[in-house]
Amino acid sequence: MKARELISMAFLAAIAFAGQVALASLPNIEIVTLLFMLYTMVCGKRVFAVIYVFVLLEGVLYGFGLWWFSYLYVWSILAFIVLLLRRNRSVVFWAVVSGAFGLCFGALFAIPYLFSGGISAAFSYWIAGIPFDLIHCVSNAVLVLVLWKPLLTLLQNSRTLNPS
Repeated sequence: MKARELISMAFLAAIAFAGQVALASLPNIEIVTLLFMLYTMVCGKRVFAVIYVFVLLEGVLYGFGLWWFSYLYVWSILAFIVLLLRRNRSVVFWAVVSGAFGLCFGALFAIPYLFSGGISAAFSYWIAGIPFDLIHCVSNAVLVLVLWKPLLTLLQNSRTLNPS
């Protein structure tokens, strides 16, 4: 990765982190899913550098607990899904993907609890979080419907991300 690309990826991670911190007081309303989806659309596989810098920043700010390991693979799964489906241009399609991801977030996040506390710990963690997953689902879908086109256009027109 060239220095310019590295700086751009760090900047994108910082934007996602700032967005996450700014919305941290709202339960499961976050902009990170939308940003990582857009970053994947524009940056392709380079998004993994953004994701891991973001996750590192989260650990530095909030501590490196069991939850932190979930972020390493949960955001990567989202990026893989977007990479596989990135030819689709429908905002509604991406709103559905984003909403589905929000709905599945708690189940994906419960996986480390399966290993640390067994199936009952993972299942109870997931079930207890379903109301928050529903909020996550709806808020993700709404954010995509409102912000997808303007942010995608902004990122695609960036000379730093798309030098020509």
